[in-house]
Amino acid sequence: MSSSSSSFVALVNRLKFKHLALLVALDDMRNLHQAAEAINVAQPSASRMLGDIEEAFGFLLFERNSRGMQPTPLGVVALAYARRSLADLQRFAEGLEVRRKGGHGQLAVAAIMGAAPDLLAMAIADLKAERPLLNVRILGETSDQVLQLLHRREVDLALGRFTNALQHNDFDFEPLARESLMLVVRSVHPLASGAAAPAASLADLLGWPWVVQPLASPARQLFEEELARAQLASPANLVECASIFATLQLLQNTDAVAMLPESVVRDYLRAKLLVALPIDIGESLEGFGLLVRKEEPLSEPAVRFVELLRQYSGGRQSEAV
Repeated sequence: MSSSSSSFVALVNRLKFKHLALLVALDDMRNLHQAAEAINVAQPSASRMLGDIEEAFGFLLFERNSRGMQPTPLGVVALAYARRSLADLQRFAEGLEVRRKGGHGQLAVAAIMGAAPDLLAMAIADLKAERPLLNVRILGETSDQVLQLLHRREVDLALGRFTNALQHNDFDFEPLARESLMLVVRSVHPLASGAAAPAASLADLLGWPWVVQPLASPARQLFEEELARAQLASPANLVECASIFATLQLLQNTDAVAMLPESVVRDYLRAKLLVALPIDIGESLEGFGLLVRKEEPLSEPAVRFVELLRQYSGGRQSEAV
């Protein structure tokens, strides 16, 4: 038997899903006591389990130091496998339970906030009308989040855009729609009325507080690029926020400025809770689309969901022409 075959047999004989759960908990918490509590075992048992795991792999997965437990380079690879395996098991168990109760499968989708009010909502509404017992989960808000969820196999597919040039090696991308961006403030903001509003420029806004997406998001990168082209510095007073709900709350309760998708703020503009500033921004942001893992077939509910997405994206593109 080859060394690789014997290593595989050793892992099969010794690794259990409880071991993988411990690895994921350690990766999340970097503390053995907290990780043991998270998987409901005593700390001595967790310590023995980790020793068994590292013996099975044949190398250390974590370095123990004053900052806690830090993954080794090989440990990072093993932890990624543990996350994928547990995510697959969870989805299998959830799907099995739905079928046991007479349901019809499950669908997990990650989506950027700009896709949620239009394409995502309409496609999900139609899908649930066709399949009331389908278990649907919607996760994520920014492209970096949805790609991480897709990479970890926590979702079947995603709506978003690439965040770096190498992601095409792991995922296939199909464009669906463009995302129109707006600069918005609350309706009682000094910039929302009077002589200041028509005269405002991007430079005029930088002295105000801002709520911005994290640096890893394409929309934030575009915002910084537009500032660079205008030879302007980033706002000094800002809050980084990946949550659309928190961003909208901050906007309505402070004099902050934010750059948000038109589809997200549309109802707030109609209700006169927010006001769009007359400044064009985000014209060069690439459209978002469907992201799936390469060479991996979709489940039947996911295939139907993709059909609905294409149907609605076709309608949107026709309206834009």
